[in-house]
Amino acid sequence: MARGRFITFEGGEGTGKSTQVARLVDRLRAGGREVIRTREPGGSHGGEAIRELVVRGSADRWSARTELLLMFAARSDHLERTILPALEAGHWVVCDRFADSSRAYQGLAGGAETAFVEALDRHVVGRNQPDLTLVFDLPTEVGLERALARAQEDTRFESKGIAFHQALRQAFQAIVETHPERCRLIDATGSVDEVEARVWAAVETLAP
Repeated sequence: MARGRFITFEGGEGTGKSTQVARLVDRLRAGGREVIRTREPGGSHGGEAIRELVVRGSADRWSARTELLLMFAARSDHLERTILPALEAGHWVVCDRFADSSRAYQGLAGGAETAFVEALDRHVVGRNQPDLTLVFDLPTEVGLERALARAQEDTRFESKGIAFHQALRQAFQAIVETHPERCRLIDATGSVDEVEARVWAAVETLAP
């Protein structure tokens, strides 16, 4: 059986990723594909338990290095329990955030050493990199305003301040430049339908 495809969605807060994840999953399923929708941190029993530690509390609850270790612990369980079994079964996996969020949030914007981030990625993710990563790009102020307006709780990352989120946007743009073989920058401005069309234009290159 052919291995499935692995697509990840990345970007700052309020860029509309989750809406587009749902639309893409629906579109792929309508085309007859078996699709697993998942998220990070989370996506498995262990990953969701760690998520509760990461998304709650004050902005400075964890140092960037400690936060990074928690994220990769969750990612290891997520890969073992959810992602790899699905891919080996020939399913497509669509994941809302993955390792590039660690590179951006804890690494480039958060201050954890790049070499440390990449060492963890080599050991935990290794060859299981996404086939395609869609990085949603939106002016920082617009995205943060959206995120805070919809949030009910668990706003630890949203509360890190505008300077952090500006650095975050630059970090994701840098990741796209560093990994052009799998990353596509998606203009997240405009209507939901317009953004969906941009997403599909990138994804249909993977369709068999």
